[in-house]
Amino acid sequence: MKNKSAFEVDERGYYGNFGGAFIPEMLYPNVEELRLNYRQIMESPDFIEEFERLLIDYVGRPTPLFLAQRLSEKYNAEIYLKREDLCHTGAHKVNNTLGQIILAKKLGKHKIVAETGAGQHGVATATMCALMGLECIVYMGEIDMERQAPNVARMKMLGAEIRPAKSGSKTLKDATNEALRHWINNPIDTHYIIGSVVGPHPYPDMVARFQSVISKEVRKQLFEKTGNENPDYVIACVGGGSNAAGVFYHFLDEPDVKIIAAEAAGLGIESGKTAATTFKGKPGILHGTKSLLMQTDDGQVVEPHSISAGLDYPGIGPLHAHLWESGRAQFLGITDRESIDAGFELTRLEGIIPAIESSHALGALKHLPLQPSDTVVIGLSGRGDKDLATYMKYL
Repeated sequence: MKNKSAFEVDERGYYGNFGGAFIPEMLYPNVEELRLNYRQIMESPDFIEEFERLLIDYVGRPTPLFLAQRLSEKYNAEIYLKREDLCHTGAHKVNNTLGQIILAKKLGKHKIVAETGAGQHGVATATMCALMGLECIVYMGEIDMERQAPNVARMKMLGAEIRPAKSGSKTLKDATNEALRHWINNPIDTHYIIGSVVGPHPYPDMVARFQSVISKEVRKQLFEKTGNENPDYVIACVGGGSNAAGVFYHFLDEPDVKIIAAEAAGLGIESGKTAATTFKGKPGILHGTKSLLMQTDDGQVVEPHSISAGLDYPGIGPLHAHLWESGRAQFLGITDRESIDAGFELTRLEGIIPAIESSHALGALKHLPLQPSDTVVIGLSGRGDKDLATYMKYL
């Protein structure tokens, strides 16, 4: 992993003013078991050997760092894409899911529950449960099940049981609520795999550590290509923020690296149809952690909107809230239309169809004062197969 960082979680589970574990009493034993054991297990030689071997042999790591020459010419800078879309299952989610399932087995759990929005985390969880022979239940919002039908089919083929979340906005927030309820009712034999850097401590830290393999590889690959480990900019989309945490992780203590987080502005930050949490959110508690979330004056969660199922979440992880509050990262709101345009642009310039989540990161390029000498790394978090029906509406 890495040395103590100014942006690492403290012993209470906080990043600055954000984090902690705000959980019902019935969940306390589960979360406490994780907190007391996760670091010791993750840092044990047998865990590291199994995790790193499967990252290479099964997930397909390291993923390429690709110099996008035509995109670079258009934006007059040297732009590299970290190709997480080439991971097995088609997104970065599998890095975390693999790690958590190995950890769950070492804790003696043989059933897995998860939530999913875009479906990539659900697919990754179902895949790893098939590999490891574990029972798998995935909660998914009814609306997300409709717009991400290919991923629902994949999960079913892999043997997972998909349970629709029918309350609220019927999207990721509600799927998370249902998965937490399930865990409360099945505390002994079940491990809950959270797919993002959200939830009670130790989840945000644990997920960030599993995803940090992304920036670890970027530094090595960039040095091999340019002679410098550090780019001028790193850009990633942020919903809950696991992809961004992985892309940013090894650059957080490098002040010369500008960190750019692309949030889903939806129909516009002031439209009332947005998921741009740092623009519209306030501190509050959601899904067991204190962070920024969109809420009314009396604390009711405001329903988010994004064209992307993976960014359709009313909060962000506590690490990202800290990066925002401390000024370490710059947050940009990228609209639905900007993300679609950026997705088509990459497809036609480079022959790569990105997930609409990733297209938000690409949409940040036109908002930055790029210079010809700048090196830019963009986290291409997933592939766009799951989003073809949405893209086609704009053809």
